[in-house]
Amino acid sequence: MKTGILTAAALIATASTAFAASHSMTPMVDASDQSVENGVVSADKIVADANGWLVVHRTDSEMKPGPVVGHAPLRKGETMDVAAILTEDVAAGDMLMLMVHSEAGGTETGIFEYTLGAKEDGPIKIDDKLVMTVITAQ
Repeated sequence: MKTGILTAAALIATASTAFAASHSMTPMVDASDQSVENGVVSADKIVADANGWLVVHRTDSEMKPGPVVGHAPLRKGETMDVAAILTEDVAAGDMLMLMVHSEAGGTETGIFEYTLGAKEDGPIKIDDKLVMTVITAQ
């Protein structure tokens, strides 16, 4: 009887581990072109593997991250409707890169410390690719 219980427990543990691994959340950003007249840009859904930041960079057709024009804190896991207040004017037609940054490397938790090219609160990468999407301001 003990063998049967231990075997069942081992199978349940293995199945639980496999289920968790197959349902792990891969970091991502989902957002669409949108009006920024209200001084805010939003992501519909963000998945982060740790607490961090949604960072809004200016960009252009070269798709390189430019200066930061807004940011908002992120919780680990899946978050819907994340809004970042813009700290600079953004005009209709401007391209914005919404990117997931970490909370790592800085000196203060909960304070966004990144400046372009810095390591503090820097962008996360999956398979050497930035976790981001590009939208156009309307």
